[in-house]
Formats: sequence, C-alpha cells, structure tokens
Amino acid sequence: MSIFSPSSPTLFLSTTNPRVSLLPSTSNSSSWRVRSAFRRFPCLAFSAAHGMAETVQDKKCSPSPSSTPLPVSGSELGCSPTFIDARSEQDLILGIQRELEAETLPKPIAQSMEELYHNYKTAVLKSGDPCAEDIVVSNMRVAFDRMFLDVKEPFEFSPYHEAIREPFDYYTFGQSYIRPLINFKESYVGNVSLFTKIEQQLNQGENVILISNHQTEADPAVIALLLETTNPHISENIIYVAGDRVITDPLCKPFSMGRNLLCVYSKKHMNDDPELVDMKRRSNTRSLKEMALLLRGGSKIIWIAPSGGRDRPDPVTNQWFPAPFDANSLDNMRRLVQHAGVVGHIYPLSMLCHDIMPPPPQVEKEIGEKRLISYHGTGVSVGPPIDFQEATVSCGSPDEAKVVYSQAVYDSFCPLR
Repeated sequence: MSIFSPSSPTLFLSTTNPRVSLLPSTSNSSSWRVRSAFRRFPCLAFSAAHGMAETVQDKKCSPSPSSTPLPVSGSELGCSPTFIDARSEQDLILGIQRELEAETLPKPIAQSMEELYHNYKTAVLKSGDPCAEDIVVSNMRVAFDRMFLDVKEPFEFSPYHEAIREPFDYYTFGQSYIRPLINFKESYVGNVSLFTKIEQQLNQGENVILISNHQTEADPAVIALLLETTNPHISENIIYVAGDRVITDPLCKPFSMGRNLLCVYSKKHMNDDPELVDMKRRSNTRSLKEMALLLRGGSKIIWIAPSGGRDRPDPVTNQWFPAPFDANSLDNMRRLVQHAGVVGHIYPLSMLCHDIMPPPPQVEKEIGEKRLISYHGTGVSVGPPIDFQEATVSCGSPDEAKVVYSQAVYDSFCPLR
C-alpha cells in the first residue's frame, strides 16, 4: 500500500479574485508585495482575512539572510579536503574538475554540482547581503563535501529515518543552506495561534497530521525556518512523508539526511522499472507499519502531501492552486490516526515557496533534475482541523465519505475559488 497518490491531471483555478484580504492594514511596499504574492496563491490567505497573519519580518521569527556561514571543520566531517578546505569559487570548481578527472566523481553529478553552484550563487547575490559571496562559498563547500561523501559511501535510508544531528549536524546544515534564499521581509506566517495550539497538543501526548500541498524540495527547510523562533518544537520534530527521489538523488540526499522522514515510493514512479515494483510495495508496507508504531507512541507531528507530488502552474495562465489530493492517500492517513489509540488532529497546511526552487515543468522519470534557484519571499499557513464526522455526516457509504472528506480538506486550501 502506498501513501502517495497516482499521477493525475492538475487542477488549475483562477487566483485573481479581488476579494483577497491580507495582513493588517499598512501602506509599506513590502506588505504590498506580500499581498500580491498571495493573490497568486490565495490558499494561504484564509487566516489573514481574519487578522491572524503576520509577516515574518514583523514577528522577527527568523534571522536575516546575513546569518553567518555554517562553521564546520575537516576533522568533524571526516572527509577528503577537496571541498571542505576550499576557500574560494575557484577552489570549488577546480575541486570538481580534479575529482572528475580522477574518476571519483561521475560526469553527470560533476556537471550538476557546478551548475548548482552558479545557480545558488546568483540567487544569494540577489539578496543584497554584503557577505553573500562568503556565504555562498562557505555553504557550497559543505554541500559539495556531503555530496561527494555520499558518492563514495552512499547512505541508505531506513523506512523511518531520524534526522542525523551528530557528529555532523545535517539539520543545521540544511537550515544554513536554505536561509540565504528566503526574503524574510516579504515572507508570511498565517495563524500563528494555531501553530501554538498544535505545540500544546503535542506536549499533551496527542498526534498532529499536517495535510499539505507540496511545492519544492526545500519545503521542510522553509517550514522550519519560518517557525524556528515562534514554534521551535514543530520546526525540529516534524516527520515528513518523503518520496524516493529525495533519498536517491545525490544532490538532494544530504539535505534529506537532516530531516525526520517516513520514506515511501510514489505511485507516480511505482512502475518505472517493472522489476522493482514488488520491492517498492514491500518497502511502502514497512513504512506504513513504522508510521502506525510512531502514532501509537503519541506526540508525533507528521507532514504529508496527498497530491503525491509538487504543485505546478498552469502552462498557459501561470496561475496556481494546490494539486488535487488523492482520496485513498488521505483516507489511509486518517485511519492510521484513528486506530492509533491516541487523540489525533488533522490540520490543513498551505505553502508558497515555489520561486525558491521550482520543479521542472513536467514530471520527470529520471533522477537528477536541473535545480533552478532564486531568492524570494515564502509563506506558510495552517487552518483549523477538519473533522471527518462533521464533513461526512450526510454520506451514504464509506467510499463516498472518503471522497467527500478529501474534497473538504482540499477546499479548506482554496476558500476563494
């Protein structure tokens, strides 16, 4: 059984509704730019209309992109000096070339690493941070070192992976890498009071499920960065239901190693290799068992995107709405919560961070997609929990209830359609 959904057409609805009301009234240009962003993706605006949203800048929820570069030492990493001892862009690029010539770095990965460096540099420089060039070199030398280490000694993820915090802190590494890409002055957190309530429920031993849309590979870091001051327990303890691509792509794996993950194979790619189908199904079954055990223990917060993939804009209108949810995936999650023997709550969580690291226009089968990167504002908002009994009271069958509940949760993302 798989948590993730099968491939399905993406639903695109107009996001130009003029009724969007965002943020406490203010005339400054930053607030206007934030409001404009949410007209593109209004699912994040449902709490703002009730005065329950704040800009990250106003809340001072996170450090500015000028945070100091991530400090690490070669002895701590226990890796070769090729990248970790680099002190300039030239050192890094020459390091890639040397390892390519030594045949210790495959050509496709070497090319992707160099391309990633230039894209990351361009994005961070757009922040205007006076330390931008130093931040780029410092963060990229650590990123390349971790990627190179995994090429030499590939890390294998278990069905339930706990974030690696020592001897190397992969969580802090991921936060430091993504932080310079976020324009915190134009970022947004909705329903801060509900995030606080979620923390209280977790502290009481209850479970919380975040049903979310999915935009980029950076989603976990964006959530954690926007909430790291106001709700640090959520930031560091979310367990993400993750597809196999983020645990197999060598450029993505080091970032995944710093997150708590329940690893599954997406239905979108289940049949890419017929010889691996049985293995993938068995692996998904093990992951579901791990999830059930975690929920029985209580105090767990799990993030899942029941669309089974990232949101993509309409190719013609360039307008956004969350990709449609798979009713079976959402119902599997709901039943796991129900049978855990612990009080559980299901909240909708909406995200806007596409411009930081947009996915390819089309779903790709091959591992190793091109990473486009940008400096941009982001947003995250949580809505009130959706009660299954209330949403399905008039349904005549379990199958109907499953579909109606899935639609009710999805509709909570799109109140202005």
